Amino acid sequence: MKHHDTNTPYSVIKQTLRLTYDNTLTKFSEFLLALTAGMTVANIYFAHTLLDSIADEFLISKATIGIVITISQVFYALGLLLLVPLGDILNIRSVILYQILLLVIALTVVSFATNSIVFFIGIGAVGLLATVTQTLVAYAALLTRPSERGRIIGLVTSGIVIGILLARTFAGIMNDLAGWRSVYLSSAAILLLLISLLLKKLPTKLYEKSTLSYPQLVFSVVLLLVREKILIIRGLLAFLIFISFSTFWTAFVYPLVSPPHSFSHMIVGLFGLIGVFGALGANWSGNLADKGFGQLTTFIALLLLLSSWFFISFIDSSIFLLVIGIILFDFAIQAIHVTNQSLTLKINTAARSRLTAAYMIFYSVGSATGSIISTNIYTYYGWKGICIFGFTISFLAIIFWLTTYKATKKLLLKVDLPKIS
Repeated sequence: MKHHDTNTPYSVIKQTLRLTYDNTLTKFSEFLLALTAGMTVANIYFAHTLLDSIADEFLISKATIGIVITISQVFYALGLLLLVPLGDILNIRSVILYQILLLVIALTVVSFATNSIVFFIGIGAVGLLATVTQTLVAYAALLTRPSERGRIIGLVTSGIVIGILLARTFAGIMNDLAGWRSVYLSSAAILLLLISLLLKKLPTKLYEKSTLSYPQLVFSVVLLLVREKILIIRGLLAFLIFISFSTFWTAFVYPLVSPPHSFSHMIVGLFGLIGVFGALGANWSGNLADKGFGQLTTFIALLLLLSSWFFISFIDSSIFLLVIGIILFDFAIQAIHVTNQSLTLKINTAARSRLTAAYMIFYSVGSATGSIISTNIYTYYGWKGICIFGFTISFLAIIFWLTTYKATKKLLLKVDLPKIS
């Protein structure tokens, strides 16, 4: 996609941020980026396992406790718009380190909250600052050759998904051992340790100053959302699949802590370990996207997502079928998510942070929508209602993919993908 008029506001997006560097990412640095991305994003998913404990602490009803997740995701979307784009005009390494440090402070506020007001303020700040996860994705992509970009995005995104899933395991164990507050306090301590490692291991990059002002930077994200059709299509697909994702994981704790299972939070959290197998879809889909099979990968993953709801519906009668459903579910979500990011980041190499931010706004709004809807559906219609809703949203995602297939194929050809399937 080419725009020759350098006087238009849209041309701001196309300004290149040149950099010079001698270092490249080592294997340990790649692992550290994936680990940090997973640990930072986990902070907005701890509450999924802790919802009933938090509700009891602050006397919040079951039907409205989903607002905790919604607040996190709304502020996450705000952070995507206001914070993540900073990586395109500032030293992205410094942005990452300072944002993680502020996240540690926000987590400390949450862990010592004495009432619901302070808690919600802290959770909002955690959501805002946890967007450093996406800055890490953009940073990893920035340091990688185009031919390996899908692989590194897949690796870091695998860390994110594993972090999301193990957040439930970690939160469940810590909640049973020392209460829900210990979850956030422990996370703050771990992040402090990671900061010390990042200071030593992350490559130092030297950036030329950009002519972009901060208002232009934020406005350019809005322009991306309006002008880039691939971003819009893949973003709307992300919106749908993350409604499905958040619907399942937000309501998941309730049927498992209730009869006939009556599991402890520790046992419920262990189900997150099952979902880790789904994270293996990240490298698989990232590599296929690099080879030009992004569309085919998306379609297969959407079919798996749809079928997973059949197995998930047996949550009360068969844990074995539920496990199968979770593996299919997380594998599908991850494969689509990584493919979306890989294709989106090909649009403009000078705007990776802003493209990441713009795409993830769809993700965040979808997650917020799913979380607030799911607790209400479960309260009035039970797990059957959750499955019907999740299946419907997944089916709509397939319909959307089919109706946009030809348009996407033509658009991808314009950004010089090696092969389109």
